[in-house]
Amino acid sequence: MSAPRPPRSGSGPEPFLRPGRRLVVVLTVLALAVAGLTALGTAPARAAGSLTAAFSTSGSGSSWTGKFVVKNNGDAAVDNWSLEFDLPDGVGISGHTHGTAQVQGRHVTVTPAYYNARVPAGRDTEPYSYTFQGSGPMTAPTGCLINGEKCDGSPAVPPRAPTGLKVADTTARTVSLEWTPAVQGDFPVSSYEVLRGDTVVAAGATPRATVRDLTPATSYEFTVRAKDTRGNDGPASAPVTAKTVDPATDTVPPTAPRNLKAGEVTSSTVALTWDPATDDKRVAAYDVYRDGDLVESLPADTLATTVPGLTPATEYAFTVKARDAADNASPASAALKVTTKEAVGDGGHAKVGYFVQWGIYGRQYFVKDLDTSGAAAKLDVVNYAFANIDPKNLTCLNGVTKGTSQDPQDPNQGDGAGDAEADYGRAFSAAQSVDGVADDGWGKLRGNFNQLKKLKAKHPHLKVLVSLGGWTYSKYFSDVAKTDAARQKFVKSCIDMYIKGNLPAYNGAGGDGVAAGIFDGFDLDWEWPGSPDGHPGNHWSPEDKANNTALIAEFRRQLDALGDGHKLLSAFTPADPKKVDAGWDLKEIFKHMDFANVQGYDFHGSGSDNSWEPDRTGHQANLYPDAQSPYENDFSVDGAVQHYLDAGVSPRKLTVGFPFYGRGWQQVAEGGAKGEYQSANGAAPGQFQEEAGTRGYDNLVASLPNLTVHHDEQSVSTYGYTGAGGQWWSFDDTWSIGKKAEYIKSKGLLGAMIWEMSGDTANSSLFNALDRGLP
Repeated sequence: MSAPRPPRSGSGPEPFLRPGRRLVVVLTVLALAVAGLTALGTAPARAAGSLTAAFSTSGSGSSWTGKFVVKNNGDAAVDNWSLEFDLPDGVGISGHTHGTAQVQGRHVTVTPAYYNARVPAGRDTEPYSYTFQGSGPMTAPTGCLINGEKCDGSPAVPPRAPTGLKVADTTARTVSLEWTPAVQGDFPVSSYEVLRGDTVVAAGATPRATVRDLTPATSYEFTVRAKDTRGNDGPASAPVTAKTVDPATDTVPPTAPRNLKAGEVTSSTVALTWDPATDDKRVAAYDVYRDGDLVESLPADTLATTVPGLTPATEYAFTVKARDAADNASPASAALKVTTKEAVGDGGHAKVGYFVQWGIYGRQYFVKDLDTSGAAAKLDVVNYAFANIDPKNLTCLNGVTKGTSQDPQDPNQGDGAGDAEADYGRAFSAAQSVDGVADDGWGKLRGNFNQLKKLKAKHPHLKVLVSLGGWTYSKYFSDVAKTDAARQKFVKSCIDMYIKGNLPAYNGAGGDGVAAGIFDGFDLDWEWPGSPDGHPGNHWSPEDKANNTALIAEFRRQLDALGDGHKLLSAFTPADPKKVDAGWDLKEIFKHMDFANVQGYDFHGSGSDNSWEPDRTGHQANLYPDAQSPYENDFSVDGAVQHYLDAGVSPRKLTVGFPFYGRGWQQVAEGGAKGEYQSANGAAPGQFQEEAGTRGYDNLVASLPNLTVHHDEQSVSTYGYTGAGGQWWSFDDTWSIGKKAEYIKSKGLLGAMIWEMSGDTANSSLFNALDRGLP
């Protein structure tokens, strides 16, 4: 028999409605003179970004009005703009018109209203220019930026050249330099670059750097220049000459560092300390190694470091070597083995629950329900499903409202589909809101995203991931993973959209940074790499396995580069060992990934198209193989989990998937087996017309009062039968959930994943059973 139909990332129903642009905000300076009560205007030159902004005032005394007129000096319309400025001391503002403003201390960031965001070529925002009510001295703002460029249109003044460049230290292969910080121009200094000729040989944010990999006993000339936050380079400093040490002058290595210890250990970092080494001349540096690979070189006066970029629930071996000025390396210290903490679960058991974007429609399940049901207080992670891939640009897609077709065999079913309305466009009422406050219909952030933001504010422990792909949206994963350039482009677009929060414009919502802080990482739901068994029309190739690993590594690299704490990276992975082996390099992916949610359901079923297994019933989520099963491939939770463990995956990297829904058949023969593995005539009527064969657990037990529930003790599976010729359903209930929870604990697994939260009863009977089993 064929392998089980792959789930829609937990198999729930496909969305029947799935509903763009970025803007960039940075800082600069605008100098505007104020003359009493007269209007303060500028005569802006052509700006690099084509937009300028002129400020003026009206009124008198300590209560006055300020206005910024945005003008497009270019030859093409600009579809969006953002304004930033700093308030002078003693000035306050309120009463914002024709735009919304975020005021943080003295810094103000303005986004336009939906009706004045677009500025045609040669036109300005009048008569709908952004205004505010000022209080205090009538003084013009400073630091004005329009879309990141100076508001008066003049070229940016770069930083000045650093001064005082000197050689701080030399070894056989390094030169350490120090200098006096550069004076900034129009923008703050963000970094420095050390040059040898025209080549950048070192860079950093502080006024010191070490140039490495030099040739011993060789003279070099270096200069340094500053770079500002807008990427403008200042002039180079006066040069300095340094000569590296001749190794022939010293052949005695230092002693090995002693007493290497671990301090604070997190899911992604390990703090290390050690006692100093000794040398006949001097110790020049310490080299820190992780599993034999050099990760950091430190100056001799540094006897501690924190190693970042580690993977949760992973054992690492650390050593330290000392090096003298002649580049003689000491023996390694004694190895120190440290296991990082889990990313979620705090050493106990993690609970991950999917929230479906489209649940707000037919299911009438809102983010608020995660809170009122009590689930949010007990969940560790909410996976928001799903984000799509742009079929043309091969980037993360949002800002559209385009539903999927109703034909599950349509190879283009998910192309270009999305639901920005549900994500951040819909204004929820007070009754539907987490905090009881209705959405502002003109706000830049509304919909599910705003409710998730409120949910996190109420439950600070909760992490929220955006799930990319799923059954219907996995078509273009193979394309975005195919090359290094494609991977970098795709990952950057997803981070820009969901981590930095730069949402495309949609119906007055969206904008730069409006969704920042909502999502704590990504859940990758590629169904399935290296396999033709995904949705009809999915792109795939034998190279998917290697490319999948590279894509996961690219997500980890770019997420780590953001700083600001560890971002989570998980994946939904298959139960079928053949699909695992075809698309998932289990020895490599967990070097970059926090955990995997292993498919624990959809082992058997029949869908609305009757293309799966319409002729015979079967268990969809059994814990163990069923001795009575006539299917050639009798999949099970234990079989799936054991395949991962046999490959060396840490059990603390795995959660097991639980279905909060049932799979059903109709016209099922009794056969003396209560319908188990008996003949059938396709999928049973579903909860929704377009979802035959699927019902949420709550709907299942409520709509079929004559359903008799049975428990198979040997395979640990629950099923229900309405009688000969009736319906037969496979699902999880509190009994099977309790049994599976015991299994998770016995195997030392990380925890459980739920597809999906709306399927539970009003009193959360399934989730509470899981929580009792996995406290």
